[in-house]
Amino acid sequence: MSSFTTMRHPLTASAAFAAVLLCVSFVSQGECQATTPPPSASCSTYKTCDTCVPNAKCLWCFTTNNCTEYPVSWLLPPASVCQLSQARWGVCWLNFEALIITLAVVGGAILISIIACCCCCCCKKRRSGHDRDEERFARRREEIKQRSEERKVERKARHDEIRRKYVQTRWRLSITEGG
Repeated sequence: MSSFTTMRHPLTASAAFAAVLLCVSFVSQGECQATTPPPSASCSTYKTCDTCVPNAKCLWCFTTNNCTEYPVSWLLPPASVCQLSQARWGVCWLNFEALIITLAVVGGAILISIIACCCCCCCKKRRSGHDRDEERFARRREEIKQRSEERKVERKARHDEIRRKYVQTRWRLSITEGG
């Protein structure tokens, strides 16, 4: 019975923690939804680039010197709204063409870096597998060489024994023939 109570206690604590977490998330979500954003001024009310571009929904066009709503249905503002070289969004000193080129270069550099890292990791794994195989073959060669040396020593010992017996036999024959 004691094992059942110890198993239920952590489950109860986990359930209580989950309930508290759920309540806190609902309360904080309710607070977020209860507040309404203050009404913002229309983009056309801004008369300078510095006052227009800090507002994320506004776009400043230098050719017409006016602030317009950013066309959210398009990724980039169409030429009918403003030429890319003359459009400013976020900051006045950076036009859309430069922004696109910069983002493309940074994105390409990140992509190339990720590909290079993946290739390096794959090559490293492949090399380590090759090293393991080579190490195994080297061990196997060493074992074969060691067994060969042992057999060589055994053969030499047998040959020496045979020579010793032959020499003894010849010596005995020479004594018996001579004596």
